[in-house]
Amino acid sequence: MKLSVVQFCPEFREKKKNLSKIIDYVRQIESDIIVLPELCTTGYFFQSKEEVSEFAEPKTGETITTMQDIATKMNKILVIGYAELDGDNIYNSAVIVMPDKSLTKIYRKTHLFYKERFCFAEGDSGYFIVEDKRRDIKIGVMICYDWRFPEAARSLALLGADLIVCPSNLVTKVWPKVMPARAIENKVYIAIANRYGTETSGNEEVQFNGRSGIWKYNGDVMAQAAVEEETVLTVEIDPQKTRKKSFNEFNDIFGDRRPEYYIIK
Repeated sequence: MKLSVVQFCPEFREKKKNLSKIIDYVRQIESDIIVLPELCTTGYFFQSKEEVSEFAEPKTGETITTMQDIATKMNKILVIGYAELDGDNIYNSAVIVMPDKSLTKIYRKTHLFYKERFCFAEGDSGYFIVEDKRRDIKIGVMICYDWRFPEAARSLALLGADLIVCPSNLVTKVWPKVMPARAIENKVYIAIANRYGTETSGNEEVQFNGRSGIWKYNGDVMAQAAVEEETVLTVEIDPQKTRKKSFNEFNDIFGDRRPEYYIIK
């Protein structure tokens, strides 16, 4: 099946423009799975909950309803980062829009980065997978800074993920070194949809470093974008090849685990 990652530069606080661009992308890309960046409908560098609240949406908001209509009509799986409103809380979330509406789910970012703590509530969805039985694929989701925690990717892999997708607004330069390890240690495909460009809020500027990529289950780079370019990366993946976790007749990376000796607090 085909997997695509979209790298672009969302305009800060320009939700209508961003959503229009996203709609064009997901309608035009002929892939089974399309992954877009973190908070790609709004931009990223909000300073407070009050500021982001103007753009946050409930499950019945325009982003999810529009994407659900496209996913169902075009039989696509869409993963899109947005600001989610639920009661009094706002979450940095990603919606995994499945063709079958009953399977659509929302992941809330577990690990908040930098000033996100002033804007968003800590995610409480936990890690989970969504399964498309017709395509025979299980997908797990994490968001941006979650990559720093090996427990995140491992949790998804232990749940059966063949593919881990990661909508991102990455600003550090070390993460590309880690993605091959996340792929190898869990024997899964990894897809990072990062953004590029800069945003200024108050007297502070952040620069996002692009380099969106897709890594094979053996750690090889299948496709990677430049630091600053708008592009779509598309590859063919075979989920079944991730499921045999042994690498010789005696060793299995999950079967050999001894969690009773792992100190977790």
